[in-house]
Formats: sequence, structure tokens, C-alpha cells
Amino acid sequence: MHWRGIVWTLGMLAVFFGISMIVPVFVAIYYQSGHAMQFVMAGMMVVLLGVLAMQWGGDAPERLSHKDGFLIVALAWIMLSALGSIPFLTTGVCRGVVDALFESTSGLTTTGATVLSGLDHLPPSILFWRSMQEWLGGMGIIVLAVAIMPMLGVGGMQLFKAEAPGPVKDKITARVTETAKVLWYLYLAMTMIAALALWLAGMSPFDAINHAMCTVAIGGFSTHDASIGYFDSDVIRGLMVMFMLMAGVNFTLHFASLRRRFSPLVYFRDDEFRAYFKWFAFLIVMVGGIVVLSGKGTPMEALFNVVSVATTTGFAVSDYAQWPPAANLLMLMSMFVGACAGSTGGGMKVVRILLLFRQGKREIRRLIHPQGVIQVKLGGQNLSPTLASALWGFFVLYLVSFAVIAVLVALSGVDVLTAVSAAAACLTNTGPGFGEVGPVDNFAAIPGAGKAVLMGAMILGRLEIYSFIVLLVPEFWRR
Repeated sequence: MHWRGIVWTLGMLAVFFGISMIVPVFVAIYYQSGHAMQFVMAGMMVVLLGVLAMQWGGDAPERLSHKDGFLIVALAWIMLSALGSIPFLTTGVCRGVVDALFESTSGLTTTGATVLSGLDHLPPSILFWRSMQEWLGGMGIIVLAVAIMPMLGVGGMQLFKAEAPGPVKDKITARVTETAKVLWYLYLAMTMIAALALWLAGMSPFDAINHAMCTVAIGGFSTHDASIGYFDSDVIRGLMVMFMLMAGVNFTLHFASLRRRFSPLVYFRDDEFRAYFKWFAFLIVMVGGIVVLSGKGTPMEALFNVVSVATTTGFAVSDYAQWPPAANLLMLMSMFVGACAGSTGGGMKVVRILLLFRQGKREIRRLIHPQGVIQVKLGGQNLSPTLASALWGFFVLYLVSFAVIAVLVALSGVDVLTAVSAAAACLTNTGPGFGEVGPVDNFAAIPGAGKAVLMGAMILGRLEIYSFIVLLVPEFWRR
């Protein structure tokens, strides 16, 4: 372990994070809503902590091992979640430290679970900070740092490997720093286009910017208690469905399509995208049919809520917890599948589910042809035994983690439905669940111990199990 290098890198991240707190200051000044000084003080405090850490760490590290990368990423999400809670405390928006930590962790991990109510009356600076946390966490503040590190003399490959969301099939460019820059350019461009589209569709500029950040980040924080139900516009809902689906696609495909002048063939040649397309078509038809035939909602309500939950965004236009049980079960299942690898979404990722499904088919065919050599392929390439084992290990760890989290939340004093759905919603980074944490409620009623467990679940889900659990293995800490 290069401890000084680890501390220096964490300090550098804290400095950038503290600087980002200046943006809500301008929002507070523009809307004359107060809290400008609270954000200035919070930002200065975080920057000072970061500078002190960098000074203790000495010079920028010349190299980082893979172990350093895993440790930095895990500690960064914990540290930045804690630092991000400072504005919630200094402004008095949250009732206590636990609630402030919960709100900050939920934002940075793009979970979208909230303990706040009365959003329509909160200061714009606070609402913007919530949205900006999700936007920073969407692609990963670590990836942003990787793009900047070369200017500071720091290599970032180990960080990118540990942070990149999901089993990204290919790097976009030869250099990891260039990859990170390209990802952020795409991310920024999509956010700007989404904001402009939502503004033209009828949102106020403030609402459009906030919802664009949270949509592209697949986060789900809204500026209104009624979420997207506040906007009585099918045009707005349709645009958000489109952007949620786009944000749920592997960003390397967006880049490849852009290089080929937005060719749609790039997408449909990809195995994961075809599975993603079919899965969402199935969900929309099945859940939409159940909801509409039961008279519990309109086709647009069904379409929006299904896409929002299945991409793990977490927006809502109606109380889908009141839908028939079959629809709710399909929605719960969709949380676990999630979006594509290399996207800003959560869940287990479509590519993993696709490969597990193909492995299951192979085992069935082996029963019929015991002597046959049957390969599992993805994109024309054979799946290696090592990756196959890793996939099954991930699947088992994910389900075990979910079960443990649900039991621990239940032990904190909530009912079974709430415990199970809260565990699923936080581990998959979806946000709203069912029961007491449904789309018209929030997580304020969860006891402090339960919130602490769910915060851990958010980070565990954001780092996709392995990057966090590896730190708990004794061999990791041995030389």
C-alpha cells in the first residue's frame, strides 16, 4: 500500500469536491434565498481538509497499485458522502447527522432515496446541491479526477478499473485519461441537451437543469414532492423516458454511434443493447397491460414508471405501489436487472443477466448433448471460464448482500415489505421502493440504525459488490 499516495489522492478529490460547493452559492445569490454563506463555509472547510491531506501525503504519487485503486475508490465514496452532508447540516435542512449523511450518500451514489419532505419550499441552493451531487456521482467523480490527474503527474488506470461502472467491454480510446474525458464530454453534452429539451417542453429553467442532471445521472432527485407528477405534461414525461433510456445505455455505444454519424446499427449490433431493448419492451408491454386493464393507471403513467424503476432512476408520476401485485413484482425484479454496463444506472447490469441466462441455456443443452462442446459467447467472443466464475460469484454475493441488508433493516424495527423493498431499492441504487418507502413516501421514518445499513447498501451497490467486499478479505491487506 502506498499510504501517502492514497491520502494525497483523497485530499485532491476533497479539494475538487469542496470547490464544487461554490456553484450553489451563485444559485443562492441569484434567487436571493439565503444559505450562500453556509455553502461558502462548507466549501472552504472541505478544501482546507483536502489541502491538509495533500500536504501530509507529500508529492503526487508516481504510481498506484490495483490495491491502492480499490481502497481509494471505496474510501472516496465514503469520504465524499460524509463531506457532502455538511451543507445539509449547516443550512439546518436535515434534522440530524444521520439524515444529512443519508441524503448525501443517496445523492452521490445516485440512489435518489430521500429523507426530506416539503421540497417545493426548500431553498433553491439546497435543491441544486442535491441534484449536483447526483450529477457528479452519475459518471463518477473518480473518473473526472482521472481525466485531471495527468496534469498533476498522477496515473489513473487503477482508479478507472475500480470505478468504471460495470464490466465495460472496451475502452473508448487507448489512454484511460482520454477515455475519462470522452465519457465526461458525452455526459455533459447529454445533460445540456436534456436541460434544453425540458425547458422548451415547459419546465422552468431551474427545474429543467435540475431534472436534466438527475435524469442523465439516473439519480431520481426532484425539486418537487410530487416528483414528475408535478408536471402535467406528456411531452415532458416522454422526453424524460427517452433520456432515461439513453442514459441507461453503455456510453461506449453512444461514442461509437457518434463517430459513425449517429448510426443506429452500432447499437443493434451489440448483444447487451439488444437484450436491453427486448427486456424493456417486455416490461412495458406486461406491466402496462396489467396496469391499464386493471384501471389503475394510464399508458403514459405505466410507461414512465416502468422505465424510471427499470433504469434505477427513481422518478415517479403516480403511486405505483397501488398497482396490482403482479406489476409490483415485475417492477421489483427490474430493479435487480438494472441498466447496461458502462452506463450511469445501477442494478446487476443487463450484460451480466444476459450471460447468466446464456450459461443456463448451455447447461440445458449439455444435458441433451453430454459430449458436445458448447460455448457461451458475447459479441462473437467465447466467454472465458474465469469470467464465468466471476459472474456466478457476483450473482451469489449480490443476492446474499441483499438478504443480509434486508434482515438488518427489518431488525431496526420496520415491516417486512418495507425492509425488503428498501434493501432492494438502495442496493440497486433505485431509490423509492414499496411499503413505507414507496414513491409517495420517503425514508424519514426508517430508524437511524436502518438508515446506516441502507447507506452501506448504497455504496455497496454503487461499487458493484466486488470493489467493496474485496477490502474485507484478509489477504487484501497482506504484502
